[in-house]
Amino acid sequence: MSDKIKQFAPKIWSEIQQAQNILLHCHPNSDGDSVGGVLGMKHLLESLGKKVTVIWGDSFPENSLVMLPGYSDILLKNIFEINLSEFDLFIIQDSSSLKQISDKNELIFPKSLMTIVIDHHATNTNYAQINLVDPNYSSVCEIVFDLIKFWKVEMTKDMGLCLFIGMYTDTGGFKYPLVTENTFIAAAEIAGLGVDFSSVIFEMENSLDPKSIKLLGAIYSNIEYYFGGNVAICAISASELTKLGIPQDIAVPEISNTIKSEIGNNIGIFMMEKGGITRTSMRTRLPNKFNLGKIALATGYGGGHPLAAGARIPMPITESKRLVLETIQKIYPDLGQP
Repeated sequence: MSDKIKQFAPKIWSEIQQAQNILLHCHPNSDGDSVGGVLGMKHLLESLGKKVTVIWGDSFPENSLVMLPGYSDILLKNIFEINLSEFDLFIIQDSSSLKQISDKNELIFPKSLMTIVIDHHATNTNYAQINLVDPNYSSVCEIVFDLIKFWKVEMTKDMGLCLFIGMYTDTGGFKYPLVTENTFIAAAEIAGLGVDFSSVIFEMENSLDPKSIKLLGAIYSNIEYYFGGNVAICAISASELTKLGIPQDIAVPEISNTIKSEIGNNIGIFMMEKGGITRTSMRTRLPNKFNLGKIALATGYGGGHPLAAGARIPMPITESKRLVLETIQKIYPDLGQP
C-alpha cells in the first residue's frame, strides 16, 4: 500500500460517508480496468448504503465484460444526459483528463458536486477537488483494492471479481512492468474468496463477434511503416467499415500490442474512425526510450503510460494520422522524417 493511498484514503472515505447519491462512469473505449473498477466501487458503495448510478459515458457497452456482476445496471447515457445536480459526489476513475469523461462538449461541474479522481496515469491533469493519482500502480482496480483494505471494508465476491478482471486486463495477464508482488498478493487474496475468475476470463477472451474476425483481416492487411520502420500503423476509416458491413460499435481485440510484437516495430499504433472520432491505441517495445503517454498527451486528446497510451482524436482518420506522426516527430526528432 503506497503512501499516497494512506494520504488520500481518509479524505475520500470522509466524502463517501457524507454523500448519499454517487455517480460513477466508464471512460471512452472502456476496458476491463474501467468497467471492473467502477463496478467494484459500485458494489463497495452499495454495501455502505449509498445510492449509486453508473453510466457508460461516451462509450459503447463493452460486451466482452457482460458477465461481470452489476454490468446490466450501467446506464447507456453520457455525462450530458444526466442531471449532475442530483448527485453529491462524482468518483472519476481511470480518466486522466476531462476529455476522458466526455469530449462531446465542455464539461463544467456544479459547485455542489464533490469530485474525486482515482487514477494511475502519470499524464493525469489533477482536475478534481481530490486527486488520488499514483502511477506506480498497475491498474485503478489495484488502487481500489488497497482503498478497501485501508477502509477495512469486507471484500465481497462481487467486488473481488470485478477488481480481479480489471487487474488482469490492465496488466496483460500480469505481465506488464508495473506488476509487483503486491499485485499478485491482491489477486491471490481475491482468488481466495472463491470467485470464478477463470470462467469470466474465458468468456471475455472468447466472445468475438464473427465480424471482428473479418475486421482483423482488413486491419492486418493494411500495415504502414514510418520513421525507418520504428513505427507501424494500422488504420481503418469509417467508410471502410461501412464498405465491409462492419458496425462502428464493434468490439476490437488489442491490435496495437500485436503490431508492436513484430521485430523492428518499436511503436505499434492502431487507429479506427468511429462517428467522426479516431480512436488511437499505442503500444511500445521500448518504454524507456519512447514515452507513449507523452505522445498521446501532446496530441491534445489523450494520455496514458510510457508503455501503453491512447487518444480519441476528433478528426477523420487521415488528419488524425497526420497529427500523430507530426507529434512523434516533434517529441522524438532523432527518428527523422516519417
